[in-house]
Amino acid sequence: MTLNSLMRTVSAGALLAATILVSAPGAHAQASGGNGGWFVPKAAHPDAPPPRPVQRRVPEAAPDEEEDSAPAEQQQAPPILPLPPIPAPPSIAKASPPPAAVIGVINVQAVMQISSAWQEIQQVLGARRDRLAQAVQREEAAWRGEQQKLQAQARSLTSDQIQLRERHLQERRAKDQHDFGNQARIIQEAAQVAMHQIERELEEPNGIIAAVAAAHNMNLILHAEQVVLHVGGQDITEEVGTQLNKTLPHVFIPDDGVDPEQLARSGKMPTTADEQRQAQGPQTPGPQQAPASAPSESVLRQHH
Repeated sequence: MTLNSLMRTVSAGALLAATILVSAPGAHAQASGGNGGWFVPKAAHPDAPPPRPVQRRVPEAAPDEEEDSAPAEQQQAPPILPLPPIPAPPSIAKASPPPAAVIGVINVQAVMQISSAWQEIQQVLGARRDRLAQAVQREEAAWRGEQQKLQAQARSLTSDQIQLRERHLQERRAKDQHDFGNQARIIQEAAQVAMHQIERELEEPNGIIAAVAAAHNMNLILHAEQVVLHVGGQDITEEVGTQLNKTLPHVFIPDDGVDPEQLARSGKMPTTADEQRQAQGPQTPGPQQAPASAPSESVLRQHH
């Protein structure tokens, strides 16, 4: 009966929130530390348990006879490949040694805890992702209600009527995934826009980290997680956080529902494409031109 095809989608109902919210691109990310997806909306937890899925018998996969029959020696032995000769490197003339290292230490996560701009990002975008999660829950409950209503009315409907209502439910599910996924992407990209302002303020050559380091005659700054032992005077975390609050107490966050990609195309403000062109510098045409290297990943994204 055509209703069985609808029943096969029942078990997917409880996964709507996870499917929708994971579909947004990430992060980086963003992220934060491994959090390329810093502000991915929370997974929804529907109150009503999903209907029991239809039991199916899944045939077991037949063993791969070819792999089992292959000798273990042939599978594990590395191939013997050609070894072309390489030229010996030329000798390099001695140069003057670099200056002695004056080392500073910074804890990026602690800087973010101090930053009022970071707390603003967490509060504003956290509220948006909570509202999105609630909307996903409401739509999931409504969709499941329509599904259960169809099951209850199946005996009084014709096959064509069941197929029509099945199709409407499937189209509704596809629209939900598209709409909620797009909203999750907008929140994620708004987080990237806001976070990148903090990154630039801290990490640019004339940024806060460079300024604090120069004030202490430091020429080498390490992440605190990479250092086993250091003295208190080498830690610039609190000073960087204080200067960040003075310089950037707030960040620009796109309004709720405003697509950052549409905002970039509007020409109302510079974009990341402009930033990349500036980082690459003036381009001289010619066949000998080397490709521009990709910008290095932000230390904030590496450690969040």
